[in-house]
Amino acid sequence: MKVAVIGAGNMGGAIARALAATGQYEITVANPTAAKLEAIKAEYPSVAITSDNVEAVVDADVIILAVKPWLLAGVLSQVMPRLVYRRNIIVSLSGGVPLDAIDKMLLRGDELPAVCRVIPDTALSVGKSMTFISGRRASDGVMAGIEKMFRHMGEVAVIEERLMDAATALSSCGIAYVYKFMQACVQAGVEMGFRPSDALRYVCATVDGAAAMLSAPGASPQLEIDKVTTPGGMTIKGINALEHSGFTSAVINAILTPVRK
Repeated sequence: MKVAVIGAGNMGGAIARALAATGQYEITVANPTAAKLEAIKAEYPSVAITSDNVEAVVDADVIILAVKPWLLAGVLSQVMPRLVYRRNIIVSLSGGVPLDAIDKMLLRGDELPAVCRVIPDTALSVGKSMTFISGRRASDGVMAGIEKMFRHMGEVAVIEERLMDAATALSSCGIAYVYKFMQACVQAGVEMGFRPSDALRYVCATVDGAAAMLSAPGASPQLEIDKVTTPGGMTIKGINALEHSGFTSAVINAILTPVRK
């Protein structure tokens, strides 16, 4: 399968590297500046690089648009003359741009290609993203192929497009809230006497372990909390302190705020 990745920034570069590492795809990456392209080429010599978006999409089966939302229309108008709609699968990573808007950009007479809207998070670069996919005019086989591609970079969920903003708030934005929690834990660790680097290592291991525990069948946050909150113990005192400070409400409000109209 031939894949064109337009944009070699954090997301585009991570996708190109992850797909190249599998050896299953023929990849071309386009970017306006050379440095990012040359870095990818140095790591994966099989990847073709170009500064020409049109050149990148020629003969491509899947075209991944890893560009900022305000650049999407310009890039699509640039490459549309070389697209073969019966063959192409358009994958947009442009946050906040719905499928209806993408269709308007792509409409050629009465023709439209298969389109997927994809929302990953920054853990894509370490193969740990939570990626959401919505498709339009995409067959089951096409959706399975796109899902397989992004499974090389972490977990994948195919959802209705109406939930895309919610998915963005929960995971793409949510990862930043996890970092804020971890940062606070590290600060507390330093105050108690740990070196910052040690505190960070301990916190990372704790969060990783918690996530692993919750991945087990039948697990839930409350069940796992109950296992470590003995009556009169240290943990319940800390949890009550969190609740007295409005922790749960603050987290819920942080996640809901970006999607409130």
